[in-house]
Amino acid sequence: MQVTKRDGSIENYTQSKIIAAIGKSFASTENLGHQKEIEEMALEVENFLKENTCKRDVENIQDKVEKTLMAHGFFDEAKSYILFRWQRNEQRKYIKNIAFNIGDNEIEKVLNGIRQDFRGAEYSVTLLSDKFMSFSKPLMTQKEKLNALVKAAVELTTAECPQWEMIAGRLLSFQLNRSIDEVERKLGLSSFYEKLRYLTDEGLYGTYILEHYSQEDIMAAEKKMDTSRNHLFNYSGLDLLSKRYLIHTFDHKVIERVQEMYMGIALHLAIPEKENRMEWVGKIYDLLSQLEVTMATPTLSNARKPHHQLSSCFIDTVPDSLIGIYRSIDNFAQVSKHGGGMGMYFGKVRATGGDIRGFKGVAGGVIRWMKLVNDTAVAVDQLGMRQGAVAVYLDVWHKDIPEFLQLRTNNGDDRMKAHDIFPAVCYPDLFWRMAEQSLDQNWTLFCPNEILRVKGYALEDFYGEEWERRYQECINDARLSRRVISIKDLVRLILRSAVETGTPFTFNRDIVNRANPNNHKGIIYCSNLCTEIAQNMAAIEEVSQEVKTENGDKVVITTVKPGDFVVCNLASLSLGRLPLEDKEAMCDKVATVVRALDNVIDLNFYPVPYAEITNHRYRSIGLGVSGYHHALAKRGIKWESDRHLEFMNEVFETINYAAIKASSAIAKEKGSYEYFEGSDWQTGAYFKKRDYNSEAWQQLQAHVAQQGMRNAYLLAVAPTSSTSILAGTTAGLDPIMQRFFLEEKKGAMLPRVAPELSDKTYWMYKGAYYINQQWSIRASGIRQRHIDQAQSMNLYITNDYTMRQVLNLYLLAWKSGVKTIYYVRSKSLEVEECESCAS
Repeated sequence: MQVTKRDGSIENYTQSKIIAAIGKSFASTENLGHQKEIEEMALEVENFLKENTCKRDVENIQDKVEKTLMAHGFFDEAKSYILFRWQRNEQRKYIKNIAFNIGDNEIEKVLNGIRQDFRGAEYSVTLLSDKFMSFSKPLMTQKEKLNALVKAAVELTTAECPQWEMIAGRLLSFQLNRSIDEVERKLGLSSFYEKLRYLTDEGLYGTYILEHYSQEDIMAAEKKMDTSRNHLFNYSGLDLLSKRYLIHTFDHKVIERVQEMYMGIALHLAIPEKENRMEWVGKIYDLLSQLEVTMATPTLSNARKPHHQLSSCFIDTVPDSLIGIYRSIDNFAQVSKHGGGMGMYFGKVRATGGDIRGFKGVAGGVIRWMKLVNDTAVAVDQLGMRQGAVAVYLDVWHKDIPEFLQLRTNNGDDRMKAHDIFPAVCYPDLFWRMAEQSLDQNWTLFCPNEILRVKGYALEDFYGEEWERRYQECINDARLSRRVISIKDLVRLILRSAVETGTPFTFNRDIVNRANPNNHKGIIYCSNLCTEIAQNMAAIEEVSQEVKTENGDKVVITTVKPGDFVVCNLASLSLGRLPLEDKEAMCDKVATVVRALDNVIDLNFYPVPYAEITNHRYRSIGLGVSGYHHALAKRGIKWESDRHLEFMNEVFETINYAAIKASSAIAKEKGSYEYFEGSDWQTGAYFKKRDYNSEAWQQLQAHVAQQGMRNAYLLAVAPTSSTSILAGTTAGLDPIMQRFFLEEKKGAMLPRVAPELSDKTYWMYKGAYYINQQWSIRASGIRQRHIDQAQSMNLYITNDYTMRQVLNLYLLAWKSGVKTIYYVRSKSLEVEECESCAS
């Protein structure tokens, strides 16, 4: 049996809809327990329709429901149902009025969908219409009126009515698609394949997509695209996506639709798959388009395009030579040019007053070189889009550390300042142990070049007990010049800078290197710009330089060893949108992301050749998370609770297990990374160090030993500031700042609402500055066991904190096994976000 809807369309009759409608009338009067009567009345309505074929339309059906309710004596329920019909009729009038005012009847479908999906008087279309009419002016164009409609929904968004942000997202989606319709019409594009052909010819799409996929493949991909997933976006996410990530024509008009973007990325990332390629396209597309996974900003922006630099961050070891230092600065410039962020380790560079070729006391120290890095960050600004971003790392025993800790502070000699770079300090266990014992003890600083020259070894090449033994050996060696400072004075410099500038970042080198699964092939000196990467590092080394004659011309050939130039390939699981309790589903989803990230390594454009060599040698990836607070809140778990720690311990163990299993399976299919033999993965030490001794873990350990590992490093949790906005979730591992606030952007006030904010989640969303930071640190320590690299973990402090309290947080982090600390965010401080690592 079929019924006619108000717009004239035909659909199959569904009795459950009648039951639901009658049920709502009973619920509105709180008259419960009449399910049998409700079903009987629904059956009466159905029999009436069978007998009266000419009355099978919505209005007659609703009339019959009213009469049936009254015939059975349910007058209050009938009254409620009549009132409901009247309200719906009124809303339909307002919807038609909005459509008439804008001059586009297609908006009616969107508004009717909104009316169906967002129930309650607080989301009435009447409110939207009233607000819209207050913005609408007679001489406005259709585009301007659509803008006014979107603006109306945005301004209705409040902490009490947060779903208006989702409604605004739907309206923006309609506006965006209308704009793209016009572009496609002018260009004569009527299919996804035609659009890809046009974009490729225009140089807006990489030629490799159509080189690897047939027209039939592209047509199949088009059928997979699900435009209903546009409804997952809130206004802020879709606004950001349309401005920063969708492809624009050369005259700055959006030409790429949201689902086309996700499909284009999926097509690109699946290219290396020789078997079942289109199946992998579908899996990658599903994860991305359902906002269950976000790729890092460079991947979202550049995948499918001609210049496909897909990596977020890079790390370089700066050698102690003029050629080497300038090569590292040039490497940074090249990375910055292509949108990457950088971590630079300066721990090998000689200190102020060091020797150069036997001349005493002439070295200028690391600060002068860092100022060059600072100027490079400002100069290489990605075509004026944003300046380069770099973190510079120095060991806490380096002679220049006191001046280094004042790089960004407001007081002192401005010639020793570098305000556009981000300082970070590498700490051994010994420093924190002594700070905990007594701040009155002395700490000894050395020049790394002098240690190498006098002692014959580089102190920074060791960690743990061996480092402590050699450090004490240096202290006892009278031949070495030194600089002695009390730990109290050094800690005061660290904390003053942290409170004033948010930096230095923290890198606990002994914790990092003890957990390094590839310590058989190197050491980890530092992390990256956002402190989540921890991979083997080695300086680029010049071997020779010679002049040769080629084709009658003199050429200079420089031979270098590439060292280990670290690359970060990032993606994030959106925990707030994933079935975290379903381990089988999580394993499947994680396996797809791991494969996509592994493919990034082969597809990537590398700004410097050293990065390509290292990335293929280790095949490292960085799978992280976003939506951490979102996931807790929607499950009714408070941040400051043992349940938080227990739940996330289980979640991260599941993610780690799934990632290792996936990487090993790919290794069986495609081969292991170059240095697998002798690694903790191969020997089983990785599993023993983390007490993974259940039967499932033992079986996985055996599989890894037999099959290998595709990737040397797997998990790294980046900050995800911008991509979490796209996914409509909370950023990285951070708690929310506020449940609701207005952000000013380009003269407009944009609402920011905590994800799925409701009466149930409201008290689960405690603001970051009101959370006891010890809970955050304990949680970080628990997660760290399951993360082979590191985490972008922030501390949030207020003006009420004393220096001793801040120091105690650092000490707790060290004792909890936390590898890195990103910003110390003070309530009075604005800190800059890293967009490169936003995954």
